[in-house]
Amino acid sequence: MCPRLGDLKALEDENTRLKRLLADPMLDNAALKDLVGKKW
Repeated sequence: MCPRLGDLKALEDENTRLKRLLADPMLDNAALKDLVGKKW
């Protein structure tokens, strides 16, 4: 495999990992906002 393709694959993997790290807190935040917004 070409070294540059390996670099691209590593960047794609890192991008996926970072997106996942960002998505989890965003989902938590959305769930909390939904709970707070409901009238008991």
